[in-house]
Amino acid sequence: MPTMPKSIFWSRTDTAGSEQVLLDDGHGLAARGTLLAVDPIPWTARYQLTTTPDWATTRVEVEAEGPGWLRRVTLERAAGRWRVTTAEQGNLDAALVAAGHRRAGLPGTDDPDRLADALDVDLSGSPLFNTLPVHRLRMAAEPADVAHRITVAWVLLPGLEVVPAEQIYTGLGPGRVRFASGTFTADIDLDDSGYVVRYPGLAERIDPR
Repeated sequence: MPTMPKSIFWSRTDTAGSEQVLLDDGHGLAARGTLLAVDPIPWTARYQLTTTPDWATTRVEVEAEGPGWLRRVTLERAAGRWRVTTAEQGNLDAALVAAGHRRAGLPGTDDPDRLADALDVDLSGSPLFNTLPVHRLRMAAEPADVAHRITVAWVLLPGLEVVPAEQIYTGLGPGRVRFASGTFTADIDLDDSGYVVRYPGLAERIDPR
């Protein structure tokens, strides 16, 4: 497994949790990351991500785990289609119900063709994945107020259900984009390389002292 030359750490602001990622963005993006959170029940997720040189996602593997359960989903894109495979051990639904929450959806999707328009994957709760459309659409080189409406393959944590989701990215000038999906909107601060520094209501980057 190749080493990664860069690392980013975020602290969640919507719940107790964090994300740390190792990455290489010399030719597109290759990344390995870990997320931790306590809601709706404590869980850990690990992911691996690769893109083309122009930042279109080609493969994402996510494994989520908690006491008594483990789920895995892999998304691979080739020839304009997504292939989605899953694996599951234990009983996540039992853990959710015991904690007073509703059951999760099944991991993956029963109809990958619903994801046909998606060139990006979005992993819920992860600031890293907002960087994918910012780079792919070359938003840093655009004037402000140019809006891009895209479809993403949205992977929901901790259950790893995969659904198509419509999102809008709008440039607000250097180092800032507006993210919108449904009724939700957030103005995200980015560094010079297009990575999230502050995502209001979700996470803030923590740099080494």
